[in-house]
Parts: sequence; C-alpha cells; structure tokens
Amino acid sequence: MSHDHSHHHTSAPSGQGTVMLNIGAGIGAVVIHTPSAMHGQEIEVSPVTDLAVRKHAAVRARYVSGGVVWSEVIDNLPEGRYVIWRDPVTPLQEIDVEGGAVTEFTWPVAVAA
Repeated sequence: MSHDHSHHHTSAPSGQGTVMLNIGAGIGAVVIHTPSAMHGQEIEVSPVTDLAVRKHAAVRARYVSGGVVWSEVIDNLPEGRYVIWRDPVTPLQEIDVEGGAVTEFTWPVAVAA
C-alpha cells in the first residue's frame, strides 16, 4: 500500500448532515454501501492508471430516515476510472467517477468479511 496510517479514522456513527463533499468541475466522490458486518473496516480505491496511489476511509453507520445504513464516503477524486480493492492485493470492481457527481457502489454481501 502506498499510504500510511498516521491519521485517525473514527468509526463513530455519522450524524445527520455531517458529510461535506469536495466535488465540482473534474472532481467527484464515491459512496460504497456495505453490509453492517464491515463497520469500521477501511476500503481503498485507486485510479486504474496508478494502482499504487490509494485513498481510503472507514465504513461507518449513517442514520437516514429509513434507519441505519453502513457506508464509506471518499471525495475529492479526480474524474476517471477507479479500482475498489477487496483487500490490499485483490481488486474487487472498477467504477467510473464523474466530476461534480457522486458514484454509488454496493459491496457484494458474498464478499463481506
């Protein structure tokens, strides 16, 4: 992996209205919906053009009008094609991130660890 873990991720629930995204011209975001069993785990994404450059965040509980969902949000991604990593060495899926938009992906239940 190309990043360090010197920063801290909280796995505390995300309150209503607490997620602010840096998206706009040429910059997008991805929301990865996961099973609840993945709470606290980190999921990495990288551009297909440079698999060593990765961004990650932790899966958190997010309270919505219908109850609780678990997801990870990664913003400030230059538009392009990205790999979602199942683990540090295994790619899971490729997705397209568009500038000014949020791409959503649902983690397959059969793959949840």
